[in-house]
Amino acid sequence: MALAPTRERTAARPPSPTPSRGFWSSTLGKKTVMAVSGLIMLGYLVAHVAGNLKVFFGPGEFNAYGHWLRVMGAPVLHHEWALWLVRIVLLAAVVAHAVSAYQLSRRDIKARPTAYVHRRKRSSYATRTMRWGGIILALFIVWHVLDLTTGTVHPGGFEEGRPYQNVVDTFSTWYGNVVYIVAMLALGLHVRHGFWSAAQTLGVGSARRERLLKVLANTLALVLTAGFVSVPVAVMTGVVS
Repeated sequence: MALAPTRERTAARPPSPTPSRGFWSSTLGKKTVMAVSGLIMLGYLVAHVAGNLKVFFGPGEFNAYGHWLRVMGAPVLHHEWALWLVRIVLLAAVVAHAVSAYQLSRRDIKARPTAYVHRRKRSSYATRTMRWGGIILALFIVWHVLDLTTGTVHPGGFEEGRPYQNVVDTFSTWYGNVVYIVAMLALGLHVRHGFWSAAQTLGVGSARRERLLKVLANTLALVLTAGFVSVPVAVMTGVVS
């Protein structure tokens, strides 16, 4: 008679919380957040470099593009509402990407507190520098916003509504060129490895698609890097002035 209540109490015991860990708590969840946020930022970069290349068509078209960014969505949306919506989504993606990357890094360090004696042979230069590349890009984003969005650190006098002249001012300084070009090289490496990692995390990668994904990752990295770097080079050489 005493055994029945014991069995009932055992059956009623709640299951261990370990198997039902939340999505964000799992390594796969963090990698998925990192992959999706990375793809959001990649989409923004493709649109951003296309807009930047309008500088080669002269101040009229580039300034008109800058104006359009502030009025896009009109008359449904008020002035700059759509632009601020894009900024908020992008900021959320950057924060989610950075936090998940940091937590995955800490988890990896805890899993193997001593460094590998030999580096893995398949580990590329981009893979080994992802962490530092992320830090470089984070610092660059702060500088870039303070330079060409708020004008706080802009050289030569920031002119609201005249992005063409502001771009020329920035890249007429040696440090503006150095900061921008170094950051864009880091971006290229980051995109090259990040796109590949995102494809694997989201289940797009496979043995049959491996070569195609590598070509696509390399092409995206090369096009973005060349597109962004072409602007300061054009100002330095007088093509854009």
